[in-house]
Amino acid sequence: MKRRDFLIKSSAALAAVAASDLWLDKIMAGEPTHFAASVLDTYFHVSRADIAKVLSATVAKGADFGDVFFEYSISSNLSFEEDIVKSARRGIVQGVGIRAVKGDQIGFAFTEDLTLQSMMQAASAAAVIAADNVAKARIVGLNDIKPKDLYPVRELATATDLSKKLSFVNDANAAAKAYDPKIVRVSIGFNDEVKHIAYANTDGIYWEDSQPLFMFSASCIAEDGKTRETGYTGGGGRIGMEYFNKRKAADIGKEAARIAIVNLSAEEAEAGIQTVVLGPAESAVLLHEAVGHGLEADFNYKGLSNYSGRVGEKVASDQCTVVDEGLFENMRGTINVDDEGNTPQSTTLIENGVLRGYMNDRISAKQLGVKSSGNGRRQAYNHPPMPRMTNTYLRPGKYSAEEILKTVKNGIYAKGFTGGNVDITKGDFTFSCSECYRVEDGKIAAPLKGVTLVGNGPDVMTKVAMVGNDLKFTDGGWTCGKNGQMVPVGMGTPTVKVTEITVGGTKIKGGKA
Repeated sequence: MKRRDFLIKSSAALAAVAASDLWLDKIMAGEPTHFAASVLDTYFHVSRADIAKVLSATVAKGADFGDVFFEYSISSNLSFEEDIVKSARRGIVQGVGIRAVKGDQIGFAFTEDLTLQSMMQAASAAAVIAADNVAKARIVGLNDIKPKDLYPVRELATATDLSKKLSFVNDANAAAKAYDPKIVRVSIGFNDEVKHIAYANTDGIYWEDSQPLFMFSASCIAEDGKTRETGYTGGGGRIGMEYFNKRKAADIGKEAARIAIVNLSAEEAEAGIQTVVLGPAESAVLLHEAVGHGLEADFNYKGLSNYSGRVGEKVASDQCTVVDEGLFENMRGTINVDDEGNTPQSTTLIENGVLRGYMNDRISAKQLGVKSSGNGRRQAYNHPPMPRMTNTYLRPGKYSAEEILKTVKNGIYAKGFTGGNVDITKGDFTFSCSECYRVEDGKIAAPLKGVTLVGNGPDVMTKVAMVGNDLKFTDGGWTCGKNGQMVPVGMGTPTVKVTEITVGGTKIKGGKA
């Protein structure tokens, strides 16, 4: 299996298509609110009778199951560099994805044309996955399910005036530039979207949802005449403009500048096996990538993961309890309902080092003979769902960060991460640190640059010696890639001590560069 693309810290823009915003006058001011009116009637103008015809067509040739996924997505993207707006885009995309399932085989088709004729053609194309030419599945009348409202918003970012957005952009830009004269370039990004979704399947499940997503980011370049370094940070989630009530735009700009200045004074890192203390929040990316993907059920029922067939076995240190939970209000990876109509759960994957289960979608749950965990997710209407993480985290332990650091005579403290890659089949990973420090005699010392962490996820989990009591989640900036699909995710971890990780650097440990 090829090494997979590492998840990225950004919100991908959708294609820019001119269209009117039919929904703006429906957003109410004042108390937190979700989205009123029927999504199906407002955005798609498709009758339930037509949906029933399309569903019947998906199973007409012998498929076990069929579903339809309607999406009307609105996105806005603002890019600001060199004290000017470099680009401002707004786009609307709509369409329907139609799926037929037989066993673990998938027939999938999609169309942007929502006329009955086009949808029936797409349904017929999806249905060819089954060759019996005889309908076996019974179509059940649609029954509405009412998802929770885990992402209420006071002011939808996609409905906010450009001038108001620019005021926050200017605040962040000014604060970053004022932080230090060595800051020579500042870039600010403001990305937001809302997806209106309607879904139905042959089991009779029907639901609607409106999913907001918001991301504000700052990137800085610092120079001192000899060296150039960067700093990046951002925040957001399934939230509106009220995000800035808890974190100021200026603080985001300052933080990006701070990281760039820290890296400007960073020393060369030593290569070799070292004790590593992982800081809270951002280092959860290692948990997500090196462990989380290996616990997605499609890799496991196919026997492709290190964790395949190991439920009930010890797979990590007894310090480790790993959970995936899509239920945290306004968090980036939160979902009211998964993309197959299942309620997201708090799913314990590893408990005190013992493997308890996997993250399932409909197909993998059936293959493994378990109930779906509500992890069936897709990037958009033109992609089928598959098992994906939501908000994945390591439960806190009993130690303070100070207690953990005091046990390390020589090592490194990894606080922030950028890119890397993982081989899911083996669990081998390589990660690059964006902010890292040397640890000497139990204290954080000089900053380091050029640090990479290299190892094997399942192996590293057995070397977790201490877990802190300071669990912290990332602030809404990560997007995860799998099989060509990108979905927003959340992740969290407390401070963690790992006794041994191979550290890649520019100096040989105990020697010279």
